[in-house]
Amino acid sequence: MAFARPRTSRKLRPVTALAAGLGLVAGSLGLWAAGGTAAADTTAAAGLPSPDHVVVVVMENHAYNQVIGSSNAPYINGTLVAGGATLSQSYALTHPSQPNYYMLFSGSAQGVTDDSCVDPGAFQGPNLASELIASGQTWGSYNEDIPGVGATDCRVGDYAQKHNPWFGFGNVPTDSAVGMDAFPTDFSTLPKVSFVIPNLCSDMHDCSVGTGDSWIQNNLDAYAQWAKANNSLLVMTFDEDNKLSGNRIPTLVYGAHVAPGSSTATRYNHYDVLHTLEDLAGVNAHAGKSAGATDITGIWN
Repeated sequence: MAFARPRTSRKLRPVTALAAGLGLVAGSLGLWAAGGTAAADTTAAAGLPSPDHVVVVVMENHAYNQVIGSSNAPYINGTLVAGGATLSQSYALTHPSQPNYYMLFSGSAQGVTDDSCVDPGAFQGPNLASELIASGQTWGSYNEDIPGVGATDCRVGDYAQKHNPWFGFGNVPTDSAVGMDAFPTDFSTLPKVSFVIPNLCSDMHDCSVGTGDSWIQNNLDAYAQWAKANNSLLVMTFDEDNKLSGNRIPTLVYGAHVAPGSSTATRYNHYDVLHTLEDLAGVNAHAGKSAGATDITGIWN
């Protein structure tokens, strides 16, 4: 199915979506790796586990104290906080939303300063997905209400391209972005690292904390519980706060090798989360300002 190029307000030079010589082929939906297979992991950084799968879910526009400890988020607090690890001094890097996604994904805002739609393939720099693919590992994203596999539309209903930084990079296959209906029930088939992007209601942007809390429980709890027994992790973070708390946001880690109920008061930001994801995956690379960031510590068994 062909998708129309979205109307954009940002004038960026487009680049070829993927060089033919890279030899990348698709596996199952949402699963991409060099040669179509996942190579054996390299050893993760000292002190970190080497998980088989990491799923990152990104929520929206709420400060730490609006979620952590809130009676409106019974699943997040009763399950993910109680059984996982809390980063009590986790911070986003800027406002508004979109630059934070690029920083979390590539260690740089890539010159993006607002929420205007970016031309697909406008950037070619290193990012989490390109690093995974280059190392022979798998990458995918699961995007609620995306109009179709690899659809780069700017905005359709509650779906917004601004929360999908992978579309901004020509070195990430667009068809590695699929809908939430493709999120597997056999979690062993998940990519090495994947991002889950709820729509603008489910992510708490337009709807309540309670709505987002229920969405995570309904869509990701089965994976979270499986992850504990199957060497895998769930990471929940937010793009930015409500602009009233110095950009302090909730970030939680849940699953295998995580000390239940643990917390760290070390200050971390999106670059540190990216650095940690890269080291958990053993890609032996750090994109952009992730190179100067640090791994998340003090929460692992």
